[in-house]
Amino acid sequence: MAFFANRTVNLFSLHFIIFSAAFQGGGAFYSIYLVKSGLSIPLALIALGAVQAVRFCIRPLVLVFASRFGLRQTLITGTMLTAVQYPILAEIAGIGPVLYALIVVTAVSDVFYWSSYHATFARLGDDEHRGSQISVQIAGMALVGIVSPILSGWLLATFGPRFAFNFSGLIVLLSVIPMLWTPNTPILRHIEGGFRAALGDTLLLQSMDGFVAAGMVFIWQITLFLTLGGSYLNYGSALAVAALAGAVAGMVLGRFIDMGHGVRMVWIGAGFYCAVVVLRALASGHPWLAVIASALGPFGTALYVPVMMTPVYTRAKASPCVLRFHIVMEGGWDTGSVIGTFLSAALIAMGLSLGNAMLLSLIGTVTCLVVLRRYFLAHPSQHLATAEA
Repeated sequence: MAFFANRTVNLFSLHFIIFSAAFQGGGAFYSIYLVKSGLSIPLALIALGAVQAVRFCIRPLVLVFASRFGLRQTLITGTMLTAVQYPILAEIAGIGPVLYALIVVTAVSDVFYWSSYHATFARLGDDEHRGSQISVQIAGMALVGIVSPILSGWLLATFGPRFAFNFSGLIVLLSVIPMLWTPNTPILRHIEGGFRAALGDTLLLQSMDGFVAAGMVFIWQITLFLTLGGSYLNYGSALAVAALAGAVAGMVLGRFIDMGHGVRMVWIGAGFYCAVVVLRALASGHPWLAVIASALGPFGTALYVPVMMTPVYTRAKASPCVLRFHIVMEGGWDTGSVIGTFLSAALIAMGLSLGNAMLLSLIGTVTCLVVLRRYFLAHPSQHLATAEA
């Protein structure tokens, strides 16, 4: 398999898979722990939206840092700051200084980590194997996701939040190790057209993805937890079943894009993802249906994410500056997420059910379908793997 030949990408993917062990462990309990700590669902959503709003405002800081220290050092810094989130999360007890500190620390760590993560992957990856390399990460995430949520749920139920979340923070720190053997890409302080190259359909794509996440990630996590009786173990077990389903799908689907079936994968991926949105909306209050909807979620992600991120990473690599490109992309994601979370919080506060609030994600998913279909029709051979691959 030629897409495994890039040793640097393999190291980077190993970093992200270890990072995902915490992200899908303690990180999967972030939203529900806000509710568990005493915040109402609308206030929890507002807190999550506030993180994205702060991210949007401080995002230029990452360029200042990266232009001085390089892209790898920025990613390592973001990883270490992410580890700090978890001990703070363990101390949440409703609205107060600890919550405000969590919002700020999460925003800063996210800005440093995700902008540099996407820029690094765009820079190191191969265009002809883009879908496959994305799918390797998704499959790896799915594999660690089988164990991580069950372990985190058990640690929360048995030893309490401090032990469980500190353990997740330690896993994040360990994910730094593979990055030490990757190159440190320099970022120039001034580049003509670095930000302007990101304007266009890919920016709309990322904004709509952020809007989708409000329902499919934040609201769904809270809905699943409440539907399964507010049990950490039940919630973690449902996520583990979902990760197992994702592992089955992960490796094959991105390769399908690289074989030149991008347009077909758009219809399959976005169509399946829309079906998952509807199923999750119907699953609220029905435990077995919620488990099924949870299990189908990663399969939809494995179909949808490689299709969505392939044009983003390809255009980023071709742009004058991959980091500036992804700073704009992440700013678009933040914008969509803030709109989605705040709108959902307002509607839920006025009496809208969690299930119906999730249906708002269909707006973003259908928009992404239109944008992606247009992209792959315009670039039918751009993502074909070479014959020897």
